[in-house]
Amino acid sequence: MDTTRLTLRTAVTLIAAYLGLFVGLIDANAVNLALPAVRADLGGGISGAQWTIDAYNVTFAALLLTSGSLGDRFGRRALLRAGLVAFVAASLTCATAPSLPLLLAARAVQGVGAALMLPQGLAITAAAFPHPVERGRATAAWAIAAAMSTAIGPILGGVLTDTVGWRYIFWLNAPVGVLALLMTYRYLPESRDPDAARVDVPGQLLAVIGLGALTVVLVEGRTAAPAVTAVLAAVAVAGLASFLLSQRRDSDPMLPLDLFASRRLVAALIATFAMTFGIYGLLLVNSFAFQQQRGASALATAIWFLPMPLTYLVFIPAVNALAHRTGPRLPMAAGLALMAAAMGLYAGVGPQAAIWLIELSFVLAGAGLALTTGPAVGLAMSAAPVRRAGLASGVVNLARLVGITVGVAVLGSALAAAGAQAAVALGGIVQAFGAMATWKGSRMDKEVCRA
Repeated sequence: MDTTRLTLRTAVTLIAAYLGLFVGLIDANAVNLALPAVRADLGGGISGAQWTIDAYNVTFAALLLTSGSLGDRFGRRALLRAGLVAFVAASLTCATAPSLPLLLAARAVQGVGAALMLPQGLAITAAAFPHPVERGRATAAWAIAAAMSTAIGPILGGVLTDTVGWRYIFWLNAPVGVLALLMTYRYLPESRDPDAARVDVPGQLLAVIGLGALTVVLVEGRTAAPAVTAVLAAVAVAGLASFLLSQRRDSDPMLPLDLFASRRLVAALIATFAMTFGIYGLLLVNSFAFQQQRGASALATAIWFLPMPLTYLVFIPAVNALAHRTGPRLPMAAGLALMAAAMGLYAGVGPQAAIWLIELSFVLAGAGLALTTGPAVGLAMSAAPVRRAGLASGVVNLARLVGITVGVAVLGSALAAAGAQAAVALGGIVQAFGAMATWKGSRMDKEVCRA
């Protein structure tokens, strides 16, 4: 009797912890398919579409580390609730935005809410499941939740965009967010780290300035005046360098650089960055290529893209078994290599080629995504003790978001300058380098890690 109750409560705890992740990723993936419609309605061109994604991702990425530390110090459940409230309020603003600037501002606030939410889910999971085997299963559930949102998001975005309009993507966030909020009050346990780092306000400002300036350079540098681009590039370099220097000198930094002494963590971060750089850049490029070059609707574009997330879901159990036998090195490197091959195929044939060739590239990308995601997350989380779970989850999600931000900025600019094939080819090159770096970096680590 008690065992059944415990099992049920455990399941509900996981659902409550992951709903914040789910709603955030659903939103991000659904919006990708709506970008041509947003552009037609509010203007802004390709750069406006890039900012619709990156206004969210810049604040999301820049605030992640502070969010992890705040959750460790003041309570992960409390931060999850605050994030849900901010995310839902900003979503309602997005749904009613009459202009692109207001939409982008609301997207930035959505990023703040997502930054407060997302690290807490993994940290709550790590605290609730301290045993390595249980934590591994919970991490696998996180990967499945991410995969489901990746699969459902584009279809949902396509259906809503083609039927009632892109604004309903944001309207839908409200009931899901409220449900998640209600569940946290009944089922989610509170957890914190009594030794958590203090809030580093100067470091946080430097991170925002550095990442924000870098994104502006990558998105607008192609069309901005050379002098403006040079100044912004200098600000980006100075901001990020000053941030790292401040963390090195601070006795209680929000990003302890000693974390990166673990080659396991560095390999996981490289894999995560390369993976999201390519995949989310491909989402952006494919959304415009299919709808503008093939004349497909938003829903048809989502359906054609569906083999990638479905393959991801199908491959996850086999990947977990493989990682348990071999460790994370082989699946991570093989997954990135497979995604590089998929993007090479897409770039070689082009978005107007025979559909079976494009679908094959999506299947290969989905298999590569499955091989990389779970092992990379598990490897990163195992590189830090449980008491630093919030910080570790913030770091791995920072790598993911920086990959998305830079990938959307770089591949979106490449799309505008050289076309879809060149943009996707660039994404494949980054993933190929990521595969080599992950393989080499994991081999250098003397520690043995089993997923």
